[in-house]
Parts: sequence; C-alpha cells; structure tokens
Amino acid sequence: MRKLILLLSVLGIVFAGSCSGTTKNKENTGKDTTEKSEAIHLTKKDFIDRVMDFEKNKETWVYKGDKPCVIDFYADWCPPCRMASPILEELAKEYKGKIYVYKINVDQEQELAAMFGIQGIPAFLYCPMKGNPTMNSGIGQSKEETKDMFKKNIDSILLK
Repeated sequence: MRKLILLLSVLGIVFAGSCSGTTKNKENTGKDTTEKSEAIHLTKKDFIDRVMDFEKNKETWVYKGDKPCVIDFYADWCPPCRMASPILEELAKEYKGKIYVYKINVDQEQELAAMFGIQGIPAFLYCPMKGNPTMNSGIGQSKEETKDMFKKNIDSILLK
C-alpha cells in the first residue's frame, strides 16, 4: 500500500494544473457515453474493471487494459478541459485500435481525483502496457499545439 500511495503522491506532486479550486458535487449518472463519442467515460467501478483495481492491488500499479490508455481528468465547467475534449475525441478516432481514451469527471468521481492528487485540471494520466503511468497537465496555447502535445505523449509514452 505504501508503494502505491507513494507513487500516486509523486504523480500528484509532479502535477501542476491549468484550472484549480474545489470541485462541485454533482450526481453521478454512471452512464457510459461511448455511443456518442470515441472517448469512454469512466466511473470508479469502470476504472477498477478496465484500468487498475486499486482495492486489490494496494502495493503496486497493475494495469488491466489490453491497450495503453490516456485518462483525461476534467470538469464540465473548466474552459481548458472543454478545449482539450474535442482534440481527445479526434485522437481517439485517429488512434482507434491502438489506445483507449478515457475521461473521468472530477466532480462526479472525487475519490479517483483525490487518489491521483488532482488539484488542478485538465490532468492527463498516460498508462502504458508495462511500467508506471505518467501524469501530465495543462494544454497548449492553441488547438494545434495541444494536439501536437498529445500526439507526442501518446507516441513516446504509450506506443514506444
């Protein structure tokens, strides 16, 4: 448990976000909206089933997916998150079959946000098939710069 907490704490400390502040309580619908988008919205249960069962693996990171993934920690009220969202949708289509693009609403999934030390958003967790995940935060000054940043991280962290 200590190693996992240390890993998650380090990821949280390394992180410096674009939007910060307290989160708002909203009802969690638990709906998977994959029929509307390529990105997959995750609840805590989905995260445990598809990404990592932190309740069983308390000591080490054990990725459960069959493809690497990027997880977008976001909120509906966050302007940089709204800018990143369509770019991630494009990349989910472009990299379809190679990676998953997951989204976690920090207002609805406060436990997951706290587990990763999310204090500002948007925040992005890149989970390769082997090894530990990498946290990254913020977006570029333009759509092109942001898309290039995501592609560089996907190619160098997830598909190397």
